Amino acid sequence: MVHDAGHDAGQSAAADGDPERTPRSGPRVGRTAAFFDLDKTIIATSSATAFSRGFLAEGLLTRRNVLRTAVAQFLYLVGGADEVQTERLRANLSRTVAGWPVSQVSQVVAETLHQAIDPTVYAEAVALIEEHHAAGHDVVIVSASGSEIVEPIAAVLGADHVVATRMQVVEGRYTGEIDFYAYGENKAVAIRDLADRHGYDLAASFADSDSITDAPMLAAVGHGFAVNPDRTLRRAALEQGWGTLTFRRPVPLFDFDREARVTTGVLVGLAVAAGVAWWTVRRVRRARAA
Repeated sequence: MVHDAGHDAGQSAAADGDPERTPRSGPRVGRTAAFFDLDKTIIATSSATAFSRGFLAEGLLTRRNVLRTAVAQFLYLVGGADEVQTERLRANLSRTVAGWPVSQVSQVVAETLHQAIDPTVYAEAVALIEEHHAAGHDVVIVSASGSEIVEPIAAVLGADHVVATRMQVVEGRYTGEIDFYAYGENKAVAIRDLADRHGYDLAASFADSDSITDAPMLAAVGHGFAVNPDRTLRRAALEQGWGTLTFRRPVPLFDFDREARVTTGVLVGLAVAAGVAWWTVRRVRRARAA
């Protein structure tokens, strides 16, 4: 699936703006990376609250917590993911997880990952990830959600690196404090740090997000794209020269994989580890350009 300006936006093509969406191989100053926000960009929900049912079943959440979290998620989803709504969600989650055992959280995520996340993944986002890998680009998931949640999802998607919020842990439990909040300008700082460590040419790299709070992330690369933008983000995209993408098809990854095997020959495997049933891999086979 090639993405150029003027293609059908329903197929995740850039509706306007930067025509250089097509991942390309060839000479460049450094390596190229594609940075993807997670919530409402790759998945059509909030990753941080998608596991509420599993946490409730394990006794980590009370029904009151679930209701409060559901309200916070609803406001996040309908509120344009602005700074106020995102901060409200972050503060609520930070209070909620204080005292939780990290190992138990990881186990719940591992055991419920398919049920919680799989049906919400945008097929268009998966297609873009595969295109970037086929062009030899690294794919980086950048999310304000906690690393224990983001890393297993990123592994399923075949991402090369993850930037995520790191919660403070003391004696195996979350304190409710945050060591690194992957939000706003911090995302751009982390992207530049990754570029330094891995030799990415940010001018040749890509970034995709649905949120105006990720404007620093989009501005940090040469090819920024606003996904399903609201009025505020669309205005910023026009001002900054970013492209726009429309993702409309949240589908189960298993269904998408069957389609991908027919249309692109990409094979996807899923392995579930024993013991705590940790999801280890469900990677897209990557045809990298020479």
